[in-house]
Amino acid sequence: MRRSFPILSVLVIALVLAPAIAYAQKMVILVRHAERADGGTPPPGMTGPADPLLSAAGETRAQKLAAMLAESGVTAIYTTEFRRTQNTAKPLAAKLGVTAQTVPADDVTGLVGKIKGAKPTDIVFIVGHSNTVPDVIKQLGGPGVKIGDNEYDNLFVLVPATGAMTRIKY
Repeated sequence: MRRSFPILSVLVIALVLAPAIAYAQKMVILVRHAERADGGTPPPGMTGPADPLLSAAGETRAQKLAAMLAESGVTAIYTTEFRRTQNTAKPLAAKLGVTAQTVPADDVTGLVGKIKGAKPTDIVFIVGHSNTVPDVIKQLGGPGVKIGDNEYDNLFVLVPATGAMTRIKY
């Protein structure tokens, strides 16, 4: 009995801490930004990345998203530095009283590090791009996904501890 007690103690501690060690948050909700005002085409003569506002359809989609997620328990919001991601998250952030945190679009690994460092009870909402959302999902242990250039209606709900994910059209 004395020999098994230390082993049993280690197993109990490992089982209690395993989910927290794997990934801290219980759920991550991800979307691509809503429709862009420029229709996805950079303005003529633009040398850097385009940073358009949302179109009227995009604004409507952002409001719909806020209504859908108002009771979801979101405790943290992440966007990129682009206005289209920030404006997609803005209605939900205002409704919840949560300040969206900005992470560079080209730093998916940094974003994933922040998410993994979240509290165990956090439900995280991420607004990214058609090329960054799939990378975040993959780095958090989810399945491979593709988002088409003209797809703005995907909402991904990921449970990082298990890798389980649901894709919802909204």
